[in-house]
Amino acid sequence: SQAEWEQLLTNCSAFLFYGMERFMSHVLLNWLVAMNIPKCRLVILLDLVRSRQSYRRITNSDSHKSCPRVAVEGPAETAMLLSLAGAGSVTALQWHTSSEQNAARLETLLENLLSFGKTTGQAVRVLQK
Repeated sequence: SQAEWEQLLTNCSAFLFYGMERFMSHVLLNWLVAMNIPKCRLVILLDLVRSRQSYRRITNSDSHKSCPRVAVEGPAETAMLLSLAGAGSVTALQWHTSSEQNAARLETLLENLLSFGKTTGQAVRVLQK
């Protein structure tokens, strides 16, 4: 529920979203715009995983939305909205991916952050190589 999303984001120092399609397709835009999440220093969005089922679901959902509403659900726009809500840093995927590729990204990212003690920027840079 939206209340659970709000509780998670307002009471954490880091938030990881690992899911299908766009993060913004799971939350209400009006709710996110009104949020205040200054305690959340890092948001990692490992979304944009696409399957045939999710593609059909999101296409059906998008057909009921206005063009500007769909546009604001893009990766850059989502990062901007989270930043405006107070998130200190946002790491997000730019293109659609498979669940296998996303799992590998998550493993590499967490290994570099937690095991090797790299900064967020250094860990993301490893993913870019």
